Amino acid sequence: MKQTINVILGIALFALVVGAVAAIGHFTIGQEQKDESIQGQVEVEEYRVSFKIPGRVKDIYVREGDHVKAGDRLALLDAPDIEAKKDQATSVELAAAAMTDMANNGAREEQIRGAKELWEQAKAAKEIAEKSYERVNRLYEGGVMTAQKRDETLAMLKASTAQCEAAKSQYDMAVKGAREEEKRAAAAKRSQAQGVVKEVNSYLNETVQRAEFDGEVAAIYPKVGELVGSGSPIMTIAMMDDAWGTFNIREDKLNGMKIGSVITAYCPAFDKEIKLKVFAMKDQGTYATWKATKEKGQYDIKTFEVKARPVHAIDGLRPGMSLILK
Repeated sequence: MKQTINVILGIALFALVVGAVAAIGHFTIGQEQKDESIQGQVEVEEYRVSFKIPGRVKDIYVREGDHVKAGDRLALLDAPDIEAKKDQATSVELAAAAMTDMANNGAREEQIRGAKELWEQAKAAKEIAEKSYERVNRLYEGGVMTAQKRDETLAMLKASTAQCEAAKSQYDMAVKGAREEEKRAAAAKRSQAQGVVKEVNSYLNETVQRAEFDGEVAAIYPKVGELVGSGSPIMTIAMMDDAWGTFNIREDKLNGMKIGSVITAYCPAFDKEIKLKVFAMKDQGTYATWKATKEKGQYDIKTFEVKARPVHAIDGLRPGMSLILK
């Protein structure tokens, strides 16, 4: 009899516990469904600062949390290799400039005088050769001189004439200077050298990084003295003037929300509700959070990213702050 009573008490206790759990679950789930909320957060536009060339960080002029304006210096890079390349490029440019000037200015006055003297000598030699041939030719016609001697004199005249023409062409070249093709080639070489100098100067300008826009230094990655690679970010600047809230909302919770809609969100950081205006909505895609309901004979529910800006500017609103939608 006692054993039977214990069994009955055990069954009754078990039924009481199950009933209590069921009641708690019912009220808890009901309360959760009643108080269901969507949590988002504040975001701002950011941009990363990086050097175009590799080198060692020589100095950092700002700290995390500092406010910077467009044009402010942020960091300095030590790049001795670029300095050496600039010296080389400058030397090449000077050499190309000298070659261009030489081509445009033509031969020196001393070269022109020397070419003219050689031409005068060749003309004198030609005159002597002409007179010698005339004398020898008359003697040959009189039967006094042999044909061979006359031919030798004629060959000397032809050689003197050719030398005179060659000397004249050298003098003309000295007077006219370089050919147009040579001048254009020299100018192209100079332009190429100037381009190299400009390229190296652009790299040197990259050794000093400046802020592109007003903002706040959100993060600094390297330390002074560390090596950084080309394009490696050295810091992040947050543009605090443009803040918005981002929410991931299932489509069955949108309730007609669209671009231009005004929503109300609770901000725990200020312990107050703020009004936000939706300016962007985007399907998160198949990789995002979604709820499969096909097993219930319904459809898949996708998630949308909703972005909304405060209707009125809120001083102190910072990225990462929570926003709650009821």
